[in-house]
Amino acid sequence: MQLTAAELCAACSGPCRAHNQVLPSRCQQPQQRNFGHAVSRTVSQTTRARHRRATVSCTAGRQWETGCKLAGCGSSVPEAVLSNKDLEQLVETNDEWIATRTGIRKRHILGKHETLSDHAAKASQQALDMAGIAAEDVDLIILATSSPDDLFGSACKVQSIIGAKNATAYDITAACSGFVVALISAATYIRTGLYRNIIIIGADALSRYTDWRDRSTCILFGDGTGAMVLTAQQGQCALLGMDSHSDGAGQKHLNCYFSQEGLKPLNPEGASAEGSFTNIVMSGQDVFRFAVRAVPATLQAAMKDADVTTEQLDWLVLHQANQRILDAAAQRVGISSERVISNLAEYGNTSAASIPLAFDEAVRGGKIKSGDTVSCKSA
Repeated sequence: MQLTAAELCAACSGPCRAHNQVLPSRCQQPQQRNFGHAVSRTVSQTTRARHRRATVSCTAGRQWETGCKLAGCGSSVPEAVLSNKDLEQLVETNDEWIATRTGIRKRHILGKHETLSDHAAKASQQALDMAGIAAEDVDLIILATSSPDDLFGSACKVQSIIGAKNATAYDITAACSGFVVALISAATYIRTGLYRNIIIIGADALSRYTDWRDRSTCILFGDGTGAMVLTAQQGQCALLGMDSHSDGAGQKHLNCYFSQEGLKPLNPEGASAEGSFTNIVMSGQDVFRFAVRAVPATLQAAMKDADVTTEQLDWLVLHQANQRILDAAAQRVGISSERVISNLAEYGNTSAASIPLAFDEAVRGGKIKSGDTVSCKSA
């Protein structure tokens, strides 16, 4: 199965700084309605291409000699399941209370002999199989995670497992927005012509850093991975618009800090102690208020950047944090709940994995099809 991207025409005729030449307009392709993957903090946009004002830059006017297309997707989750009923044995809670407030019924948890890298490799191989691309033809692997198997990164381990011997591989950390950041990065690499075939992975095992006796956080998080393959194509690009922001002032509301102090060499009791992080600390109400405000705002900005209306969106794939956030965001931008992809009930909040995991399930389940316009958003 191959998913193609919506066409984006270019109208830039300004001087190119990198090549010291004038690039002519290439608006020669007929308009067509294809599959538009997007990001709403990377956003998707429609089938309609539009002209942009020319500026003196290689990246002006959405002009790309080479663009990216989504060629395949995949996902993998642990076999072990922790249901809300199971949590009733650990903390004072119940299934109805959790489901009503979050939409979550269960979550998948890494087992004793499972690794995040193994699941990331499985998801990547599924995406390669769908794309019809051999591992040795992959140029780059970007793994978005906040919970790698190795503090030095797990992308290279994934590279080794799948046999992508010609690929560069590295990790990025941007929490729940990690996959969206990876997608923007991959599209940029392809547009510049540096790479042609890129695997982007969202993978997290936040069960490692969850206090399973803290009712405010343990009901939320699960483990999982999702992956996509982006490939180069001429004259079209699947990343059609975006809106992206950061607000470091909100870190106090959701964090997982290094748990030890400095001067470790001089600490007679802790000089040989293992390094570690705290469990996740979250102010749920503050995070919720931020999300229901920021998600619709950046979604609308991304659609404006892409010249897309809500009527032209087929599907909305948001970070799977809380069903109430998904419902509020969709309502504020005027998108019906039937067009919002949600798998919270099965997986909970899988952080960087949530968007590609939900996307892959929607594709394989027959919801998202070739020809659809899709917007993805994380906060």
